[in-house]
Amino acid sequence: MPEEISSMVLAKMRETAEVYLGKTVKNAVVTVPVYFSNSQRQATIDAGAIAGLNILHIINEPTAAALAYGLEKMPVSNQRRTVLVFDLGGGTFDVSILEIDPGVGMGKGVFEVKAIAGDTHLGGADFDNEMVEYSLREFIRKHGKMDIKSNHKALRRLRTACERAKRILSFTSQTRIEVDSLHEGIDFSTSITRSRFEELNKHLFSKCMEALDKCLQDAKMDRRSIHDVVLVGGSTRIPKVQSMLGDFFDGKELCRSINPDEAVAYGAAIQAFILSGKASDGRLLDMLLRDVTPLSLGFEVATPTIGMGPTIYDVMETVIPRNTTIPVKKTAKGCSTLFDNQELISCKVYEGESKSTRDNNLLGEFLLSGIPPAPSGVPKIDVTFDIDANGVLNVSAEDMTTGRTNNITITNHSGRLRKEEIERMALQVERHRGN
Repeated sequence: MPEEISSMVLAKMRETAEVYLGKTVKNAVVTVPVYFSNSQRQATIDAGAIAGLNILHIINEPTAAALAYGLEKMPVSNQRRTVLVFDLGGGTFDVSILEIDPGVGMGKGVFEVKAIAGDTHLGGADFDNEMVEYSLREFIRKHGKMDIKSNHKALRRLRTACERAKRILSFTSQTRIEVDSLHEGIDFSTSITRSRFEELNKHLFSKCMEALDKCLQDAKMDRRSIHDVVLVGGSTRIPKVQSMLGDFFDGKELCRSINPDEAVAYGAAIQAFILSGKASDGRLLDMLLRDVTPLSLGFEVATPTIGMGPTIYDVMETVIPRNTTIPVKKTAKGCSTLFDNQELISCKVYEGESKSTRDNNLLGEFLLSGIPPAPSGVPKIDVTFDIDANGVLNVSAEDMTTGRTNNITITNHSGRLRKEEIERMALQVERHRGN
């Protein structure tokens, strides 16, 4: 299961930290891509429990990077700044806009996320994929049509060579992709220029800039509102990425003061230190993080069709729009029954941006029963959405006539690990550590 795999990574990181610190590590702050769903966030918490860790907080990766950058910048400027974090890693892409207020005169610094955008399937691996496809076309062009795509070992070796070439192209204008005895004893070698690499990945670079535009629109800002552009993730070393951002922001110097591979971990460590209550630095003690929910949240409602009754059931009523600051609690009032004498309603909870629930992600479902018999539309039912600081959602429905309630904590899909399973896996991890 994904939780088990993630727990192995976390357990190894815990072990590495314990060796370095010379003490037992029990608590941790874990970062996730901004577009992680509620179920993915809870699965991350479960993975931490399996690894023997108490997860103090789940923090979005760009927020962590901004925290690291802000801590470095605030003592120098001591002024309110609007920061755009451009986080392009190996497999995901996030862009976030945050306002960093050092809290002069208020006694508390504030890191507030204004908007987020991105793609959970865009990153360095996608650039590698385009280079692999290009290399396969070159191999077939030179050696004729061959069944190389079914040779998984050859594809793995070719991918490694392409990734190496991609890194080299960040520092030089041309290199070679070379693999000895790639397929059926045939050596493969082809040259690739930086301009060819950029052309192959033009559509991916465009997707990055589209997300950047969307983030600015959601924040109701223009490019002139951004004081600093912070680069995070190894793929931001690609020259085309840097030149696109430089052009977009009218030649603004990009912030590279923090290692892009380490910025997120640095920020998570700072947040863990704050939550530990042991921070002696006043700046750390008085920092407040305000994150946002990445996707709109709501529930399914039925839309009556004139002359035909309530036949359309796939409309989503949004309760919490995307980019709402969390923690947050909002209530949809005045919901009711569809039929006369209806004593039970089903509440299906969704996340997504479509008006139709068919295009959104079903998070969970629960029933509210015991509604007193009455004509349709008479009972008054309030549906409340409550998101905590980790982005975990609790939804409740209350019959305002009887006071009867029911609720669900949206923590994962039906495959959520049970407490007993988590404890069993955690025990296995501890046994492995002991060996």
